[in-house]
Amino acid sequence: MLEVLEVSGLVTFQDSGRHGWGSFGVPTSGPMDWFAHHAANSLVGNSTNSTVIEIGLGEVVFRAKRNCVLAVTGAGYEVLNYVWTFPLWTSFFVRAGWVVHIKKISGGNWAYLACAGEFEVGSILDSHSTYLRGGLGDKIHTGDLLQMGKPSRELLKLAAQNFPVGKYMAYSQLPVIEVIEGPQKIRFTEQGIQIFLNSEYTLSTSFDRMGYRLEGNSVAHNFGADLISEGMTMGSVQIPANGQPIVMMADAPTTGGYPKIANVVKASLPLLAQCEAGVSKIKFKEITVEEAQIKYKKTSEVFKISEV
Repeated sequence: MLEVLEVSGLVTFQDSGRHGWGSFGVPTSGPMDWFAHHAANSLVGNSTNSTVIEIGLGEVVFRAKRNCVLAVTGAGYEVLNYVWTFPLWTSFFVRAGWVVHIKKISGGNWAYLACAGEFEVGSILDSHSTYLRGGLGDKIHTGDLLQMGKPSRELLKLAAQNFPVGKYMAYSQLPVIEVIEGPQKIRFTEQGIQIFLNSEYTLSTSFDRMGYRLEGNSVAHNFGADLISEGMTMGSVQIPANGQPIVMMADAPTTGGYPKIANVVKASLPLLAQCEAGVSKIKFKEITVEEAQIKYKKTSEVFKISEV
């Protein structure tokens, strides 16, 4: 059990997402950075879809009520455990009574805290993921007591593990985000398409788990910016009337009414998720669907995931 002593920002429970409810207008939710989520679970012996704590744009301080093993992944954070500072992408032993501080620094937006045994949270529509706009779950608050299940192995055998993040994911504030062609590409001028693919964008301060608004050169439409609403997924890149791209993220609506020029491939979504507002310089690169599938398989092979 972990007692929450202090919390700021957006701190919620997330598993791999709420799948199968899109036809009812329910977003998938799940982690903003799926790679960091999976890695945190793998470090403590959990299945990759297990429930973790996602810490966004803030900090959290816990006190362990019993011995446990934790792991923190992501970007833009550091971990203070009792009197030691730990790097991200490692697992570490926490003795009962010790205080753990997940502290915000520069270099990213989201961190993922996994515990050996998984956090025990009530299921809503077949998922433990929090979706605040829909009233599914709640934020984590000061004073909460967070329950943990039984670890898969002895704690000391799970501690002091390292994840080779650099081999699979090159987090950067100068990322090249790979995309595939969008379903409404024909609704943009050729010049507009080239501007999108050859410009540098920054992340607006107006961003959240639903979408990332980008700022940079305007992308011109061929036939206006409105269309009949249709399905969207995480990674869909919409271009509204002002010509500034909006990338749909984990809490994206299931439908939208702006033309989609592209879709961010799954292997690049973690890189985009960790871009900092006003700091990152984001560029896009178009690849084929086949190339996107190969990149995802290579990125996820460490988790032994076969689906694409």
